[in-house]
Amino acid sequence: PVLHAGEDVITVTWALNASQPAGKDAEYKNVKVSLCYAPVSQKEREWRKTHDDLKKDKTCQFKVTQQAYPGTGKVEYRVALDIPTATYYVRAYALDASGTQVAYGQTAPASAFNVVSITGVTTSIKVAAGVFSAFSVASLAFFFFIEKRKKNN
Repeated sequence: PVLHAGEDVITVTWALNASQPAGKDAEYKNVKVSLCYAPVSQKEREWRKTHDDLKKDKTCQFKVTQQAYPGTGKVEYRVALDIPTATYYVRAYALDASGTQVAYGQTAPASAFNVVSITGVTTSIKVAAGVFSAFSVASLAFFFFIEKRKKNN
């Protein structure tokens, strides 16, 4: 699916994997949910690359929410206006009491979605740029003509 920044809403839900032994989540205190660049949006972009060292990992740059850890959670997220155009997936990190990421889960690659960001270039900005460009060319021609006339006199 294609989502539009500032307009569309996604629903993110999370839960502990049922195959995990009981008590495995005892150290989990918070859940941080982020939008992450899909591999196709990381190609030739070092500033988006995935690294095994989580301090160097730049895949998940956009925070969706951070909440106290329950067994399951759900959040409605309106795609922020500052999210760049790219393909994304969702990742949820389990954090311990110190804020260290101790586990994570993510959507399957087939669940990736595209976001189309707002460029900020409106029709009125394009018209203004055209008018100012024409004015600058006309001013240049006018002053060139005046200087040439002064030189001949």
